[in-house]
Amino acid sequence: MQTLLAGMGLSFSLIVALGAQNAFVLRQGLRRERVGLVVAICTLSDILLIFVGVAGLGYLLNRVPWLEQVTLWLGAAFLVGYALFAARRALNPSSEGLRPADGEAGTRQAALGPIVLAALALTWLNPGVYLDTVFLIGSVAASHGDSRWLFALGASLGSTIWFVALGFGARYLSRLLRTQRSWRALDGVIALVLLLTAVRLVW
Repeated sequence: MQTLLAGMGLSFSLIVALGAQNAFVLRQGLRRERVGLVVAICTLSDILLIFVGVAGLGYLLNRVPWLEQVTLWLGAAFLVGYALFAARRALNPSSEGLRPADGEAGTRQAALGPIVLAALALTWLNPGVYLDTVFLIGSVAASHGDSRWLFALGASLGSTIWFVALGFGARYLSRLLRTQRSWRALDGVIALVLLLTAVRLVW
């Protein structure tokens, strides 16, 4: 259970940020347009990449044992870097945000094709997604040895819970999530969790 929760916590820490993918899911949730489809695409893509990362790094570490220390320290370094970026966003947020019009539900469902392409592009053409799921989660999972699949399951659950909550809960949380102050507080928590995860990884 501890490993499962550790995976879920790391997944939340990496995914909960106002990036392009999350902003798109949030906008679709606010406008009530193809929310289920968008959530499904983002969630299934994350789960696939997480398990590919855990399987790939696990295979490499079994073949080349000395890579374990390399991936451990590189993973910790990236986590610290992400923590610093999150702290910078908390202290000096960018102008990226949602417009008031994004909270207005569409009178009709938007065309399916463009929304599917946008969701796929924001997931599979984003280098940060590969860094988060394949490398970071894969490297931290590798430190759990035989329990790495439980860690991957926890990370997958975290991703699923986040996208479902963001997409379907947007209409209820729109006021909170659309304020810059709330995202600053969230980034502050993210920075702390990522830093603690890095320390625990090298410890």
